[in-house]
Formats: sequence, structure tokens, C-alpha cells
Amino acid sequence: LSQFAGLAAMDCEDELEANIDVYRANRELMLEALPAMGLRSIAPPDGAFYIYADIGHLTNDSMAFCEKLVRETGVATAPGVDFDPVNGHRFIRFSFAVSTPEIEDALSRLKPFFAARTEESQEQQTA
Repeated sequence: LSQFAGLAAMDCEDELEANIDVYRANRELMLEALPAMGLRSIAPPDGAFYIYADIGHLTNDSMAFCEKLVRETGVATAPGVDFDPVNGHRFIRFSFAVSTPEIEDALSRLKPFFAARTEESQEQQTA
């Protein structure tokens, strides 16, 4: 049954192209917004639906950071330690495989969260 479904899906080029267009737009929104939020060191999302971003300037505990992020904003991200047990403590992963309105909503919630964290980090560095 799954093989027949797979074959049928191969004939859905219009739907596939529409999804690609949505993901392309979402990728651009994320690539524009994340550096403005202070996340300037990111792995280029070539051929994937996620962005791997360095948060080492804000924390060295990506798991705790992601937990706080979801509690305070409702936006779920994946801690880098899920993908890299050595250096993942300083990275998080954002998926953009959702609708564009969901990306826009998530970014509107993330901006104040990251602004507050950046301000806290700068205050700690000057203290």
C-alpha cells in the first residue's frame, strides 16, 4: 500500500512545487530575522528544512535554553546536543517546515525573547 501511495505522490508536481515555494519563503524570513535577533553564526540551510544557529554568546546549555524558550514563547526548537554531543551545547535548531504564517508568528514571539537574552548577556559582560 505504501508503495502505491509513494507512486501517486510522485505525480503531484504542482503540490510539491507549492511546498517548495513555501519553504523557500520561510527560509528567507528566517535568514533575515535570525541575524537581526543576534544569531549571526548559522549553518547554511542547504537542502534541509532547518537552521542550526550558534547561541554560545547567550548560553552554554542548549537544552535548558530550549526549555526556557518553549515555556516563555510557545516556540519549540531543538537543542544542539540532540545532534552534536561535543559542541551542541552552544547550538539550537529551528525548523521552517511549517506554514509561512506560523513562521511569522514564531518570529514575532522570538524577537522579544532574544532581545532580552542579548541584553542580559551584554550586562553580564560589562559587569
